Amino acid sequence: MKSSEIRELSNQELLERIDNEKSALVRMKLNHAISPLENPQKIKESRKTIARLMTEKRKREMNENKK
Repeated sequence: MKSSEIRELSNQELLERIDNEKSALVRMKLNHAISPLENPQKIKESRKTIARLMTEKRKREMNENKK
């Protein structure tokens, strides 16, 4: 997910997406521990996506506090 796509999300959508991505990451890690994934880079991509989402969430919180 690109940063421009993340900025377009509403606050509610952002929170839902964070929850979905986190649960997907947990499932991927569990599946990878049992039997290796075809593309283990997906775990890394998922972590980065979560970080981007959390960064945007924090940025919005900081802007609300300034106002």
